[in-house]
Amino acid sequence: MISTRLRIGAAVSALALGLTACTSDGSEVTSAATEGETSTIEVEDNNGTQTVTVPPRSVVATDNRLFETLSDWGVPLSAAPVTLMPDTIAYKLDESIVDLGNHREPDLEAVVAADPDLIINGQRFADYRGDFTRLVPQATVIDLDPREDQPFDEELKRQVTVLGEIFDKQEEAGQLVADFDASIERVRAAYRDGDSVMALITSGGDIGYVTPGTGRTLGPLFDIFGFEPSLDIDEGSDNHQGDDISVEAIADSNPDIILAMDRDAAIAAEAESPAYRPANELLSTSQALQRVTAVRDGNIVYMPADTYTNESIQTYTEFFNSLADALEAKN
Repeated sequence: MISTRLRIGAAVSALALGLTACTSDGSEVTSAATEGETSTIEVEDNNGTQTVTVPPRSVVATDNRLFETLSDWGVPLSAAPVTLMPDTIAYKLDESIVDLGNHREPDLEAVVAADPDLIINGQRFADYRGDFTRLVPQATVIDLDPREDQPFDEELKRQVTVLGEIFDKQEEAGQLVADFDASIERVRAAYRDGDSVMALITSGGDIGYVTPGTGRTLGPLFDIFGFEPSLDIDEGSDNHQGDDISVEAIADSNPDIILAMDRDAAIAAEAESPAYRPANELLSTSQALQRVTAVRDGNIVYMPADTYTNESIQTYTEFFNSLADALEAKN
């Protein structure tokens, strides 16, 4: 089975703190704020033009899509929803980061102790922007969530490009974008017109249907690649567990290719839940699906196990390359 923009104004900050982080290769990175030299830049986010002090003295981040990028760049975080991070992100083991907790019952006031001058907000914490501006009015709040009226792939590139400007990582951001674009081109070149595709999310032992275009995580791929859906219902949602679907409906639509995200792999599996059933087990052992072309021929491509809590541009690049491998082998 197949798997997976500078308005410069010199200033000396009396509040500058020495912040050190480790990059993904283990080397230490110390913020230039240690020397007390700062400037400002203007960047565009979902709410317009924002003025950001660079380098930022204290950073809070809440967007799961961006943790891997910030971690790889050695950006120190003062506070973040560590609870929501997968163990594939180095921040998960950094006890110096104030944990804001789960987005359902977050400890928002904990952000005050972090005294941030920059908050990178989004995804599960998007609705708390007003709380952050009230609690820490001195902080600049940046919101880079993918906008619904824009192509999803372009939004992922926008996120890392803006972060590259803020953290002086333009070259690194450019490489992420180049790798992502290359993976997209591989899939487009390998996808054979006419092959039908279905996207699924497994959770709690159930199989959920992902609506082409609008569905969670995998939905945008139908627009990015021009995939032909094996089943396209009139109404669908972006539910994190997908929409209800029967295995018989999947079987009747007989997709040539199945794309799957195992939601529980990032949460239930980590907690070693006895009720956890891996996506590959659910799909490959279902008697009703045994004659489905994608199942019979082994054309099921699974997203990385940490996808549900790490929907980064790196995650998509990895998945797209796996998908390209599968499509190339299929052809």
